[in-house]
Amino acid sequence: MNVDIQEERSKVSFNIDEFTNWYHGGFENVKKKRFIESYFLNDPELQDKVPTSYLSHKEVYEDSIRKSTIVLRKLKTLQDEGICGPELNSEILGGTYQKYIMREGCPISVHYDMFIPALRNLGTPQQQAEWIPRAINCSIIGAYAQTEMGHGTFVRGLETTATYDPQTKEFIVHSPTITAYKFWPGGLGQTANYAIVFANLYTLGKSYGIHGFLIQLRDEVTHKPLKGITIGEIGAKLGFNSVNNGFLGFDNVRIPLKNMMMKYSEVLENGEYKKSKSAVLTYGTMTYIRVAIVNDGTSLLANAATIAMRYSTVRRQSPIDSNSPEPRIIDHVTQQMKIFPIIAKVIVFKKVAEQLWDNYVQVTQELEKENLDGLASLHAISCCLKAVCTNETTQAVQTLRLACGGHGFLVSAGFSDIFKFVTAAQTYEGENTVLLLQTARYLIKSWSQALKGETLPASVAYLAKYVNGSQPKQWNGSLESILAAFEAATAGKLALAFKHLQQRMKNHSLEEATNLTGNELTKVAEMHCYLYLLQSALTSFKTAIKSASPALGQVLNDVLELYFTDTTIHSLGLLLQFNNITSDDIEALEIRLDECLGKLRNNAIGLVDGFDIPDTVLQSTLGAYDGNVYTRILDAAKKSPLNQEDVNKSFHMYLKPFIKSNL
Repeated sequence: MNVDIQEERSKVSFNIDEFTNWYHGGFENVKKKRFIESYFLNDPELQDKVPTSYLSHKEVYEDSIRKSTIVLRKLKTLQDEGICGPELNSEILGGTYQKYIMREGCPISVHYDMFIPALRNLGTPQQQAEWIPRAINCSIIGAYAQTEMGHGTFVRGLETTATYDPQTKEFIVHSPTITAYKFWPGGLGQTANYAIVFANLYTLGKSYGIHGFLIQLRDEVTHKPLKGITIGEIGAKLGFNSVNNGFLGFDNVRIPLKNMMMKYSEVLENGEYKKSKSAVLTYGTMTYIRVAIVNDGTSLLANAATIAMRYSTVRRQSPIDSNSPEPRIIDHVTQQMKIFPIIAKVIVFKKVAEQLWDNYVQVTQELEKENLDGLASLHAISCCLKAVCTNETTQAVQTLRLACGGHGFLVSAGFSDIFKFVTAAQTYEGENTVLLLQTARYLIKSWSQALKGETLPASVAYLAKYVNGSQPKQWNGSLESILAAFEAATAGKLALAFKHLQQRMKNHSLEEATNLTGNELTKVAEMHCYLYLLQSALTSFKTAIKSASPALGQVLNDVLELYFTDTTIHSLGLLLQFNNITSDDIEALEIRLDECLGKLRNNAIGLVDGFDIPDTVLQSTLGAYDGNVYTRILDAAKKSPLNQEDVNKSFHMYLKPFIKSNL
């Protein structure tokens, strides 16, 4: 154990196990997590003999398929022994864990993340009974083919058509243009043999919008593409290179009537269309995946924060006092500013993600009873949280990499894998600007309802206080006054956006006016999201502090204060516009921020240790628990293929003749 990191841990004032149990939702969850990590990540067959970064694109994919089958066999063993059920398949191969087993992603993750959930969400009981058991057993491997080359987040713009033929009782699925080709679905390239395909439904000469269809793509025995199917992989990307993202085109492919997903709408044999109870229900899978993305990104950010914090306790550089030895870089307040607010952000995002998940489960249960009341609010908050959290996570990972200096640029440091995953999340399952505009649309509607005196859902109930021009509460710097300031700023910005939208509608259509007001609307959605994060964090932390030991309660209070203070300083522009915050108040905030950093100085290492991330997950030369950074960096360097021989053949072939040529 490195002596610096050992000494740092000796200063921690709280019980790390107590924090770990709270952070992960209880001891049983921690126990389960540790079992999964040990069972899978310590298996020699699942460990990389050669770092993934040295493999070719083809080798990375083929090795991920090998690992996927090993994981599935290990999962089957656990199920046969009664240790777990099939639901663990999704958690391992569809959740965050698959990124630790396969550093470039899992080619069957979408099978569990989206294909099986789509069968559940969109299929009738009969369709579920026919297809879900086969999918769970992996007798078939599925993809979720929604995004096209020409359309992504704007689902209504999809060009693929599914035209019903009453004579044969079949749908004819067709890609009328190149831009109609499905593009990006994970696992579609060479892995999946079925897909839920979203297409514009036509029957009896009329279009009924986007619907889902189950379509076989490849022969179940030979795996060759079926007639009329053009399919392949889209090629190398910045990351996720073993996810096997694919393209897919249809040339008048016929599928039976029963393969239309008919839980919420259906076509009868004569071609008659029976309307959905609620069209928005068909997008439930997308809401589910956006909820999961927030939690997934938080886990990855926790990894990055752990790496940067541990490295900062070992790395010594730049004497603060020229007469003293080089200090640990974490002693520099500027280094603390890079790392501590992000540690706080991890903890807040984690707890808010848990609340969002509980909300999703509750709304889903209500949907089964045909109660749609909570769906619009859930959709709005899941959209803006996905956008804000993935943007903030990506920026934070970059900040943490920079905090590690030049060594942070090494692949062996671990940041490159993390960054590839978090930055991809900014555009998949909904481009972030578009998602913010969807939230803004909900807020505009809510403001209109508030102006009419209608009762608002809980997530936007605060707007009712400001429709009559109410003044914000007096600023005193407390957490409650910060919340009130964010409420006033969000409502004030929304009121202005609503006013400008109405003015522009005098000369433009609603769509054109919305476009012209887009910058204001996205800012409103962001502020609403920050308010939601602050409100949820305050509720969650206050509850936790009441039941925690005094030592842990104090640390959680310090984390909460740091998150509130840092978020406030970064949002001062809008807060100043709608609140009575003075120059003295801002000075007090900045002093308070430095004080917050000081309060966490001795406990930050305990917090990242409390995230309970094993070295097998981190895969980082800089962030290992023992702190032996330099030994690990050199060991990793020696694994380079270029170091497996003293003289590379290029010397004899090119460099030596060039040197001898006396040019």
